[in-house]
Amino acid sequence: MNIYVGNLSYKLTESELRSAFEAYGEVASAKIITDKFSGDSKGFGFVEMPDQAQAEEALKQMDGADLAGRNIRVNEARPRTDDRPKKFDRH
Repeated sequence: MNIYVGNLSYKLTESELRSAFEAYGEVASAKIITDKFSGDSKGFGFVEMPDQAQAEEALKQMDGADLAGRNIRVNEARPRTDDRPKKFDRH
């Protein structure tokens, strides 16, 4: 299951994010989304957990939990929809 994790501390590392979720089972990956220009954290990320039951337990236990001084938001990641405004294309 792919899990969205929001309201992350901007100082949190991917290894700290992984460790927090490993308390509930195997973590295949943990990724914090960063600004492509500055490299700074955008305050959210994704954790991939292959075992559905472990992922559901992590969702239940981690939503609203304090991680590095912030109450994080945790839910199942939804597929990205490309409904962002299109940039003007000059041809």
